[in-house]
Amino acid sequence: MIEHSHLKIIQALHANGTLTEAANALCLSQPALSHQISYLEKKLGIALWEREGRNLRLTQAGLLLLETANQVLPVIAQTEKMLEAYREGKQGILRIGVECYPCFEWLTGMIGQYMRQMPGIDVDIVQKFQFSGLEGLLNHHIDVLITPDLVKKDNIAYEILAEYQLVLLTAPDHPLANLQQITPELLSKETLLTFPVPLERLDILTHFLTPAHLEPEKLKPIESLEIMLQMTAFNRGMCVLPEWLADIKNKDLNLKKIQIGEQGLFQKLYLAMREADKSVPYIRQFIEVGQKAAKNPII
Repeated sequence: MIEHSHLKIIQALHANGTLTEAANALCLSQPALSHQISYLEKKLGIALWEREGRNLRLTQAGLLLLETANQVLPVIAQTEKMLEAYREGKQGILRIGVECYPCFEWLTGMIGQYMRQMPGIDVDIVQKFQFSGLEGLLNHHIDVLITPDLVKKDNIAYEILAEYQLVLLTAPDHPLANLQQITPELLSKETLLTFPVPLERLDILTHFLTPAHLEPEKLKPIESLEIMLQMTAFNRGMCVLPEWLADIKNKDLNLKKIQIGEQGLFQKLYLAMREADKSVPYIRQFIEVGQKAAKNPII
């Protein structure tokens, strides 16, 4: 009863909110879309949406169909891509989700080696998610997820790709530049430049300042890593990066590295995948190349 086109219609209705915009998204006329919806509702014997002024609201039945669409359509899309890859003589496709800025920099350092070793595998990189990265994984929008966060979920497996130390970067003429290590008390008096992510995902807060019941004097989210480093160099704040990334980016800026706390602040980079996919050969190869690359000091 339910066809591929029906699932795309319900997604378009939900995403666009009005019949006109949904019709435009689907490259249909409004009367044609209205006809298809009416036909589907008649076939199912239940209303899928109702009007709220100019907008549309999915009914409980419509929401159920939307949930099915969100689960099924990515699987169909992946199958179509796989078939296309087979038709072009390739062995498959690996869709890689990247959940943090340093994750993308890390991927940049190893993806060339992977593609050289696996010429038959097509690669897609996904940085922006409609949902969270893990939901994208569970909904088959991506095949693997590079993330610094290990969140236990059913049917999700993790492999450690790399282990590294986070360091504090500051301008060479900053009053704290010559410190060997920073304390929470000293850092709490500074402006901290960060990537624009939820506060609970900032390790410098959750593992260093918050346990000491402190916070930075000012927290300033910066979208661009290059701008963040330039602002640090001109004493507009301090930033925290993985040491390997700091070493790469610091060649021309002469920023000072400061250890975070007495023991240092360490982090792991994980590859999350669906439990059923953890033995897929080209995913295992991605893990192997990634783990080897993490030991290479040029990364």
